[in-house]
Amino acid sequence: MSQITNSVLMIRPVAFRMNEQTAVNNYYQKVLENTTPATVNAKAQQEFDAFVDKLRSVGVNVIVVDDTLEPNTPDSIFPNNWISFHDNGDVVLYPMFAENRRQERREDILDMLEEKGFKIENIIDYTSAEEDNIFLEGTGSMILDRENEKVYAALSPRADEELIIEFCEEFFSDPVIFEAYQDTPDGRKLIYHTNVMMCVADEFAVICADCIDDKQERKIVLDHLKKSGKEIIYITEDQVNNFAGNMLQVLGADNKKYLVMSTQAYNSLNKGQIQAIEKHCEILHSSLDTIEACGGGSARCMLAEIFLPQE
Repeated sequence: MSQITNSVLMIRPVAFRMNEQTAVNNYYQKVLENTTPATVNAKAQQEFDAFVDKLRSVGVNVIVVDDTLEPNTPDSIFPNNWISFHDNGDVVLYPMFAENRRQERREDILDMLEEKGFKIENIIDYTSAEEDNIFLEGTGSMILDRENEKVYAALSPRADEELIIEFCEEFFSDPVIFEAYQDTPDGRKLIYHTNVMMCVADEFAVICADCIDDKQERKIVLDHLKKSGKEIIYITEDQVNNFAGNMLQVLGADNKKYLVMSTQAYNSLNKGQIQAIEKHCEILHSSLDTIEACGGGSARCMLAEIFLPQE
C-alpha cells in the first residue's frame, strides 16, 4: 500500500469567500477589510490556477472540477474534508460541521472520475451522523498513514472519537487519538483540523508537538511515528499559524516525490527544517495568501488524493 499518489482532485472556486459558518472554530480565518467578494474570489482563482500549473508542471495528475454557483459553497476549494479515495476502490463521504459545506458533496464528481478510468467499488457514507451533530471531516480531521495502517486524529468539534474508531475498523487501522491546541484571544482552544499541525509523508513526518499539551499523549503520538520509521521534523506553533503543518507529499513524473505547501508555509521554515525535508524529497510551494486568509486552510486542504485503482 502506498502512502503517496500521483493523482489529486481539486475544485476550482466560483464564489470563494470567508465562510462565517466555519469561522466559529477555525481561528485561522480572517476578514480581509476593504476587499469586495468579487475581488476575493478573483484572487483565489488566480492562486488556484497558479497552484494547479505548478503541480502539473512536475507531472502531478491534477483533475480540476469547477464549482457551481448554486448551491452556495464558499469552501468548496477544500474537497479533502468531504471525500477520501482508497486503493481498494472505496470512496468515503464524511459528515461536515458547517451546514453550507454539506452541499459540497457531489455525485457527478464520482461519475467524472469513473469516466477518467478510476474504479469505484464501494461508497461508505457517514453523512447521516450530521443528524446527531456528529462530524468527521475527512483527511482534514484524520492524517492517514496508509502504509503503516495508522490514523492520527486530533479530537475537535469536527472530529468525533467514535466515528474515527469506526473508520479505523473499516480500514483495519490503529487509531492514534489525541487533543491538539492553539492559542486564541480566548485562551487555548482545540485545533479544528489535525492537518494544520501535522503531515505524514512516506519516510518522515512534520509535526508541531507543542500543540499536544498533554505530555503522555504527545509521547504516544511521537512513539507511533518513530515506530513507523518516520524521521520527525518539528515545527513551532508560530509556524503552524503560517500553515507549515498543512503539507502533502505527492508523486510527480517518473515517481519523483514532492512535498507541497504554500509559499507562506515555506517562508516560515528555517534552514534546518528545509534541509531535513529535502533529504527526502523536493519542496514545491505556491502562493495561497488569499485562500489561507479567508478560508483558514492551505495547500493540503485543497488536495483530495486519489488512490482508486485504474482500469
